[in-house]
Amino acid sequence: MTAAAQATAQAADRIAGVDVPGGRLAREATELVRESASELIYHHSRRVYLWGAMAGARRGLAYDAELLYVGAMFHDLGLTGKYRTDDQRFELDGADEARRFLDAHGIPEDAVRRVWTAIALHTTPGIPERMEPEVALVTAGVELDVLGVGLDQVPEDRRAAVVAVHPRPDFKRRILEAFTDGIAHRPRTAFGNVKADVLAHFSPGFAATDFVEVVRNSPWGE
Repeated sequence: MTAAAQATAQAADRIAGVDVPGGRLAREATELVRESASELIYHHSRRVYLWGAMAGARRGLAYDAELLYVGAMFHDLGLTGKYRTDDQRFELDGADEARRFLDAHGIPEDAVRRVWTAIALHTTPGIPERMEPEVALVTAGVELDVLGVGLDQVPEDRRAAVVAVHPRPDFKRRILEAFTDGIAHRPRTAFGNVKADVLAHFSPGFAATDFVEVVRNSPWGE
């Protein structure tokens, strides 16, 4: 990122027509991610917020921008060295840290639950879109940035404005590498979710757990 782009990112409270929360909660969330995550994850997470907010406007959804921002910023914390665990899905690592962060700020439980759920379900297609706006929009932002879902609904000038502030050089290769690095040490947590595909491509020796065999080998006698 150039010095000019960095200055723009620091000064901007509106990017591509989207207001970026600037209160204490959002500032401290940004600081936490900046301190613990790579530039790749930081820029990706900010884009997730921006794309999610745009989707919210298109869908006419009323949502809490600060909660959406925290959900977007924390959604990939489970891929970082500081917050990754060994025994649960990476989505839960980020969701659990978001809960701790929001609890420490005195955020009401219902709001905390929405952010936790948004992060925990952001790789589970088909379900978040039927839930509260903050839950739906974190997933919408992730799906647009990683998979390109809904990209055609964002005008080219708005895409360019976002990427100018939060660039994505070699993003496809680098995000797949980040996924692999964040979950290769806990392959059993990929059972039943999309990260099994990542490990099948990039983690030598990975053998996916077969759901059919789990059923066949259950302890039931019949």
